Amino acid sequence: MIQRRKTKIVSVSSLHLGGGHPVAVQSMTKVATTDVAACVRQVKKLAAAGCALVRIAVPTKADTLAFAKIVQKSPVPLVADIHFSPQRAVEAIEGGAAKIRLNPGNIKDPTDILKIIDCAKQHGAAIRIGVNEASIRDLKSGDVGQDNRVPLMLDEMKTYVRLFEKAGFDNILLSAKSADTVRTIEVNRAIADTFDYPIHIGLTHAGLLEDAQTPSAIAIGTLLAEGIGDTIRVSIAGDPVQEAKLGNDILASLGLSQRHGPELIVCPTCGRCEVDVTGLARKVRTLLKDVHQPVRVAVMGCVVNGPGEAADADVAVCAGKGKGFLYRGGKKIAVVDEANLLEALRREITAIVADQ
Repeated sequence: MIQRRKTKIVSVSSLHLGGGHPVAVQSMTKVATTDVAACVRQVKKLAAAGCALVRIAVPTKADTLAFAKIVQKSPVPLVADIHFSPQRAVEAIEGGAAKIRLNPGNIKDPTDILKIIDCAKQHGAAIRIGVNEASIRDLKSGDVGQDNRVPLMLDEMKTYVRLFEKAGFDNILLSAKSADTVRTIEVNRAIADTFDYPIHIGLTHAGLLEDAQTPSAIAIGTLLAEGIGDTIRVSIAGDPVQEAKLGNDILASLGLSQRHGPELIVCPTCGRCEVDVTGLARKVRTLLKDVHQPVRVAVMGCVVNGPGEAADADVAVCAGKGKGFLYRGGKKIAVVDEANLLEALRREITAIVADQ
């Protein structure tokens, strides 16, 4: 069991973060905020994919006006993403933002920050202090050496947090992100050692889906395994629903949540295989596309690991030459000809889903 880091509890509308509450997956809409209908559709898709909250960019006055309309139709709390304009922050909070994200690298005037804090107090909104490595480096005076970037991010965070605490506001979350996997881990460890606020973790940007999975799993998974992290986002250039699915997969792999959909276990195959295990598994994956319940399916190619994996699966097949042994709940229930294995698995999966 992973021992979660003890933190203060932060309220984001009806959602509670930190203090032992479940780690929340979040994502961000990727359509124009002013397209209210498209934005609402994407928020609902993300909620269905397991997001507990969704962030939306509001760079203009037109965006904050649209944001207020989106709030009224959202099934989950919404976060307004603020970078340069204090006024956008106030407008978003007044429009119903459950939380706003502020970047210390982009809003430095204490007077502006205090106005935002006062508005958040009045409306019960939370604030995430989000430090990005790229936005706090003073590129005009020369690049900051890699060894100094983590201390720089931590110092920037300390300055901001002191300002919030002096103003009597502690409904805050912290995050420090980099595109670099190791620095993301290092800076979040430092923040966890320094503060007792909930932490949001993720990489600044991880790339396209095929490039994002490994660095995201390493950075987020490492920190979660150490008990650090109360909300997560996998940042992908592409469909945000994929961000939600990967985030939930990471949590489920660490035992921090239940899966929101099916899980397919497939043996790596070797010279013992006497059937096309990979081909069968790909067909099973297609079967599972329309399944949204947490069903564990195992496709195995021989008797070495097959029975053991079958014991931990809802339904499994251990394939041999010309046939396969079908398991349900760890018990062998049938011997099926190779040509009928896919159909037999389909029937069992359908029955399991119907029983849930």
